[in-house]
Amino acid sequence: MSTPSGNTGPLGQPRGIGFAILMAIVTLWIYTFYWVFKTQDEVKEHSGQGVGGVLGLVIYIVVNAVTWFLVPSEVGKMFKQDGREAPFSGWTGLWLLLPIVGPFVWFIKVQGALNQYWESKASVTTAPLPPAPAA
Repeated sequence: MSTPSGNTGPLGQPRGIGFAILMAIVTLWIYTFYWVFKTQDEVKEHSGQGVGGVLGLVIYIVVNAVTWFLVPSEVGKMFKQDGREAPFSGWTGLWLLLPIVGPFVWFIKVQGALNQYWESKASVTTAPLPPAPAA
């Protein structure tokens, strides 16, 4: 089992799954460029691992299919680095081979895990301190 290390950078932003899907459809998939950039940038900033936003976006533009495997792999590594079981591996990218519903399943799994991670870390950092003992 991995020992918690790293993962001390700023937390990423949870994103509404339905909102992101709607934005992708309404913007004719342009929103996905923003999503890929922000997701990979936040993972890199928080964990210190991964390709980061700019390189992640370049990979998405040049060799789109690599991103399908890269993003889940980096998210899974972030979970492991935090001492948690990864909710999936890079093989999650195979969901995109399933016509029509595959991309939606992939996105729901990946963004859902990210939301869970960011929210759990935010609740730990914002939890109130126990009261000090009376002197």
